[in-house]
Amino acid sequence: MNLADIWFVIIAVFWTGFFVLEGFDFGVGALHAFIGRSETERRTAVNTIAPFWDGNEVWLVVGTAAIFAAFPAWYATWLSALYLGVLILLLALIARGVALEWRGRGRGHSWRGAWSVGLSVGSVVAPFALGMALGALLAGLPINSDGAFTGNVSDIFSGFSVWTGLTLVALCLFHGATFLAIRTTDDLRERATRWSVALGIIALVMVAVFAVWTSLMAQPGWPSYVLLAVALLAIVTALWVGRRSEKGAFVATAIAIAATVGSLFASLFPDVLVSSTKAEYSLTVAGSASGEYALTVMTIVAAVFFPLVLLYQGYTYIVLRRRVGGGA
Repeated sequence: MNLADIWFVIIAVFWTGFFVLEGFDFGVGALHAFIGRSETERRTAVNTIAPFWDGNEVWLVVGTAAIFAAFPAWYATWLSALYLGVLILLLALIARGVALEWRGRGRGHSWRGAWSVGLSVGSVVAPFALGMALGALLAGLPINSDGAFTGNVSDIFSGFSVWTGLTLVALCLFHGATFLAIRTTDDLRERATRWSVALGIIALVMVAVFAVWTSLMAQPGWPSYVLLAVALLAIVTALWVGRRSEKGAFVATAIAIAATVGSLFASLFPDVLVSSTKAEYSLTVAGSASGEYALTVMTIVAAVFFPLVLLYQGYTYIVLRRRVGGGA
């Protein structure tokens, strides 16, 4: 395995880590106004993710920056095709971030209600847009022999890319409900557990269809099949243990998201972006990578700082592991 292959794996880890960590933030943000029946419960739900959401978003920045540095041709073509999608994503992330910060600063019901809508909508649109973007990599985009995008906005909305976006939204909602169950108390905790059952069944169906569609369309190798099987097994496990072990259910939903996103990258390799024009126009890991020197420097930097980031973020979760009560 050369450095280009290693960096493809590292990028897959960054994107997987983003969805695992930010996935429950998205889920809680989307669900807070529905699971929380009073303003106190809605505020409690939001407070469960308040210490984490901005740090978790760093994984998206790092994952995108890694593509820019390690695979500039991939970055240029993919982002050129996704200008509108990126704009929608940024608006969703901005609306979500501002809502998290400003929702509790006003005293009126209308003020809080408006920001709750912004938080819920942004928390659904963001994972959907990102899921569509990832699905488009495998479904294919019109690319010419120079690696330039030759299509229009409608080419992004393939059946598979839309389904990938919806699947990741379903997984985030399921992940968020299990997170609320381990972070809250009393009625809110019980309600989150009940919601997680319904959301888990939906996620199971979505991932099952995603698995079949991926298998028929891409005909991937055994790593992708293994990951898809792990994702389905993890969802079933989360549903099975949800009532008896809330933490076990949360771990299982995290594995389900990781395996689903990981399977997409495993199915894509050795390409980084499939061309729907001609197979030979597809961008590959080897053909899109930066030079050996750049990849070597990036590898050294990642080897030094990535473990430190993991230690810091892990410590944060340990310190802030206590449940958030109704008086939060």
